[in-house]
Amino acid sequence: MQSSATYLANLYQEKGDLHYEGEGVTQLTHAWQCGQLAKAQGASPQLQLAAWLHDIGHLLSKKEGTPKIYGHDDRHEHVGGNYLLSIFSEEVGQPVLMHVLAKRYLVTSYPDYRKSLSSDSIRSLELQGGAMSENECSQFMALPYAKDAVSLRTWDDCAKNPDLKTPTKADVIAELLNLAMECQ
Repeated sequence: MQSSATYLANLYQEKGDLHYEGEGVTQLTHAWQCGQLAKAQGASPQLQLAAWLHDIGHLLSKKEGTPKIYGHDDRHEHVGGNYLLSIFSEEVGQPVLMHVLAKRYLVTSYPDYRKSLSSDSIRSLELQGGAMSENECSQFMALPYAKDAVSLRTWDDCAKNPDLKTPTKADVIAELLNLAMECQ
């Protein structure tokens, strides 16, 4: 039986070339960019791995294409976060589970944040519940891993640069595999 780290690497090998609709990057490029931003900011290996894998739920899904274009929230944060919690620590899984809540929190708490979102992210925001109430923001920030989720969310938003030179697919997947094995 293959290790969980190897399974994740194989999943990106198989589905990593799928494009984010309207974002100009592939799943693998987005994951790599997000992980690099986390690393550059000195995040723990676990939070770096969460950054890499925050959208793994899209790859685990059996749905074709980008479901939110058709008005369907695939709840990728729950699919991915719960999967990651079954193989890694809470430091990896919880920020993934909470990164959509973090977007909703940021929209409420920082009015200019919404303006920074891509059209695809705004579309998904509405499907995911829209802005939080002030009470929901307070409850969210009181949760363990909320600050990590907010950091992850900001990296997620910045990790959509189609002009950033990405290493070869093999090198990117090897980097992911090494990090995942370190966190197991």
